[in-house]
Amino acid sequence: SHTVDGSGLGTFTSSLVGLTPNTLYYVRAYATNNAGTGYGTEVSFVTTGPIHSPCPGITTVTDYNGNIYNTVQIGTQCWMKENLRVRNYRNGTAIPNVTNNSTWTGLSTGARCWYNNDSTNYANSYGALYNWHAVNNSQGLCPTGWRIPSDQDWKDLEVYLGMTQTQTNLWGWRGTDEGGQMKSTLTAPDPHPRWNSPNVGATNLSGFNALPGGVRLFNTGNFGQLGETGSFWSTSLSGGYAFNRGLDNDKNQVYRYSNHFTFGYSVRCIKD
Repeated sequence: SHTVDGSGLGTFTSSLVGLTPNTLYYVRAYATNNAGTGYGTEVSFVTTGPIHSPCPGITTVTDYNGNIYNTVQIGTQCWMKENLRVRNYRNGTAIPNVTNNSTWTGLSTGARCWYNNDSTNYANSYGALYNWHAVNNSQGLCPTGWRIPSDQDWKDLEVYLGMTQTQTNLWGWRGTDEGGQMKSTLTAPDPHPRWNSPNVGATNLSGFNALPGGVRLFNTGNFGQLGETGSFWSTSLSGGYAFNRGLDNDKNQVYRYSNHFTFGYSVRCIKD
């Protein structure tokens, strides 16, 4: 939290090491003598982060509603680096925006919502939450040429980031720091979208820029975990449930499980 850089009169230089990329820091000088400690003017700076390359020839992609998403190349995969917020399937059919909790829990067709049903504060920041019926709809949730990732697509990403093939088949929290490599490094008190502190292990070295859009529960329709959890659908099934991936603010691993179709989760698209 501080450095000691000499004594007596003179000019002193402090070297700050081990800082987190893309993070806001506050610094002030200090001097101590028999009378106590005095402080200089507080200054701030934001550290730079790794340079992530967009997909070759595909810097951005636009959905049906005109929302524009940046892309990132991770290994051989091309990903959107923002959560999907489209309101229509790719053929123009509207995806119902379901606000009522009991209606949400009883759905067997595709639906979307904004966190806390608040598009003003959350639509552009965290994207929409979709149930799996929308993910599985034949009309297409992602733009043309893009798709919802399968369980294998997620595994390929995790292996590229360092997870072993054996670990990718496990359930629950897996790997070592792959989740940290995927998480955005912004934390409170920065404006949203950001992770609640502590954003454990977050480096965003992959450029995936995962955001904690929270969830909508399958059994109550209630919203929760904004700033704490980013959960993302896959197209793959396990019994009567669908695989998903999760990242938390207090872990640097990746969570793999299968859950009810009526959970509301975030969506990332991958290039065909």
